[in-house]
Order: sequence, then C-alpha cells, then structure tokens
Amino acid sequence: MNKRVFSFVVAFAAAITLCAKDIKTLVVTTQPQMHCENCEKKIKGNLRFEKGVKKIETDVERQRVTIIYDADKAKADDLIKAFDKFGYKARKVAENK
Repeated sequence: MNKRVFSFVVAFAAAITLCAKDIKTLVVTTQPQMHCENCEKKIKGNLRFEKGVKKIETDVERQRVTIIYDADKAKADDLIKAFDKFGYKARKVAENK
C-alpha cells in the first residue's frame, strides 16, 4: 500500500512540474500617456484579447501598464506591438519572471 501511495505522489509531482507555466511580468509606459479612466479601459479592453495575457494592471499616476502573461504563448515584443493596434505606442520599462 505504501508503494502505491508513494508512486502516486511521485507521478502527481511530475505532472505538476510538466504543467508549470512560464508566467512573466512586463511593465510598459505608453504614448500618448494615460490620463483618465477611459484610457485605462481602452488599454485593458484591447490587450485582454492578446494571446497569453493573464492579467493587466494600469496605473495612471505612475504612467505604467503591467501585463502578466504566459511566456509560452506570447512574447514581450508582440505585446508591445499590440499597442499599435489601438493607437498607442508602448515602451518597455521592466520585464521579470
């Protein structure tokens, strides 16, 4: 019985490791700058359809857009280029795992 439990635990741990996603964070600033709630809505509303995007946070005060994404499905450069589709230019401020 103990061998079965141990085997199950090992198999489960292996499955979790294989399913682990490469989640990264990208922080950009935009041009034109965000100045209101509508700017935030426009950015969030358009970026949410980009492949791999998990979460979008905007900060008008600091002029930052933080994008949490699955690096297995999207690249930072592609997300930056996506801003062009809705009339903004994005510039990378930071990127980390």
